[in-house]
Amino acid sequence: MLTMEEARQGKATEALAAVAGDENIALENLVALVAAGKAAILLNNRSTRKPMGLGPGLRTKVNANLGTSSDASSLSEELEKVDAAIAAGADAIMDLSTGGDLDTIRRAVLERSTVPVGSVPLYQAAVRARTQGVGMVHMTADDMLGAVEDHARDGMDFVTVHCGVTREVAEHCRRARRLADVVSRGGAFLMEWMSYNGQENPLYERYDDLLDIAREYDVTLSLGDGLRPGALADANDTAQIAELTVIAELVARARERDVQAIVEGPGHVPLHLVTSRRPSAGPSRQPPARISSAT
Repeated sequence: MLTMEEARQGKATEALAAVAGDENIALENLVALVAAGKAAILLNNRSTRKPMGLGPGLRTKVNANLGTSSDASSLSEELEKVDAAIAAGADAIMDLSTGGDLDTIRRAVLERSTVPVGSVPLYQAAVRARTQGVGMVHMTADDMLGAVEDHARDGMDFVTVHCGVTREVAEHCRRARRLADVVSRGGAFLMEWMSYNGQENPLYERYDDLLDIAREYDVTLSLGDGLRPGALADANDTAQIAELTVIAELVARARERDVQAIVEGPGHVPLHLVTSRRPSAGPSRQPPARISSAT
């Protein structure tokens, strides 16, 4: 059974019990938060890594990004980064590799890490298209979803999927005339793909298929903020709010299927919009768990 599914039946998995102990939170409170979708436990059902929790009443977590590029690709160096991040106290690791043998690198990072690992499968789909001699815009919906399933099958604990970058949201972005435009790599990929193909974002259009994959492996969906502001002047513009509105709907759909979802964000925030008062930790008033990202 899925972590959220068991929580909704009032049951505590071993992962939930372990996180409750690490966080010094009452187990029944954590079960209630996960059941409501207000907290998430990052742990693929094929993983033996230490589970980690995100949400109200839990510690703030540090996610360490690493990965190869087309200019620098060394498996040994990536594994050194994994060791260094864990030694420094990172709570999770994200493999953002785009260079070298991505399958080998991903599997080695997953095997080496003792903390949850995340990825952006869209990067792999784009690299595969390039190595096949076609441009990123020639990826198919099956290519994108296939990459997600590959990563989930290998044991990835959470995957970033930019489902909120729809054609309507992209139009908001074009009209907004942003100072920093689109600073998210995944968001930019999908904006270009939709513009070239004149079709809807497959990760949004086939979201039910994405939920099927997440359910099979109990993978947490990290709903990527493809239009997060890269400059203070762009904060809270119509494009960002439009994407967040779509993401909110997708969170609700994930909860209906017992799939855990976290929301990335928030990008650059003007100082006067940073709250000075910590919100209540009550589960009924909390938004979905959030994780900062540079994807």
